[in-house]
Amino acid sequence: MKFQILSIFPNIFDSYLNESILKRAQAKKIVQFKIHNLRDWTKDKHRSVDDAPYGGGAGMLMKIEPLYAALRDLKKASRVKPAKRKIILLSAAGEKWNQGKAKKYSKLEEIIFICGRYEGVDARLKNFIDEEISVGDYVLTGGELPAMTIIDSLVRLLPGVLGNRESIIEESHSEVGLNEYPQYTRPEIFIAGRKKYKVPPVMLSGDPKKIKAWQKKQQTKIK
Repeated sequence: MKFQILSIFPNIFDSYLNESILKRAQAKKIVQFKIHNLRDWTKDKHRSVDDAPYGGGAGMLMKIEPLYAALRDLKKASRVKPAKRKIILLSAAGEKWNQGKAKKYSKLEEIIFICGRYEGVDARLKNFIDEEISVGDYVLTGGELPAMTIIDSLVRLLPGVLGNRESIIEESHSEVGLNEYPQYTRPEIFIAGRKKYKVPPVMLSGDPKKIKAWQKKQQTKIK
C-alpha cells in the first residue's frame, strides 16, 4: 500500500514513520511512504502556499494552485487505478474517522493525504478530492498528526504487518459499539503499598469456555 503525503512541514513525519511497526512494514515492502513538500509546486520566489481570504476574516487560507498542481502530478505519476486510490483532505470539518473506515480503506492500494494548515484551504479544492476526514471534534494546527493517526490505524490491518493476526480480531472497535475486555499478565498478585491487586480467578481457571464467557461479559459499550 502506498501513502503519498502533501505537507508544508514534511520533516514532521521522519521519526514516527521510521519506528516500530511502521518501520517493519516498510522493510517488508508492505507499505511505502512518500512525503512531498507542497512548496515544490509553488511558482513565486517566496514559495507561498497561503493567501488572505476573499471577504476578509482572520487568518490565511491555503491556495488552490499548488494543491491542484501537486494532485495532478501525483495522479499522473501513479500506476494505481482511480478505483483503488483515495485523495483525503485532513480537516476539522470532515467526516469522523473510525475503525469501520479503517477496514474499508485498508483494501486500497494508494492514499494521498493533504495536510491542511492555517485557517483551512480554498473551498474549490473539494472538487479534486474524494473525502474530507477529521480525527475528532477538536481543532489542530495542521493535518500532519491526523495523517499519522490514520496511517497507523490502516497499516496495522494489512496482512503481514502484525506478528499475530488474531490480535486485531478481539480489540476495541473490532465489534461495532464495544470496547475490548480487560486483560492481565504476570504477576498474579500485584502489591502497591498495602493493597493487593489480583488477577480475576476465572483467568487462572484454565477453562476456555468460562474465560470466553467472562471476557464477553466484560466488554463495555463505547461511550
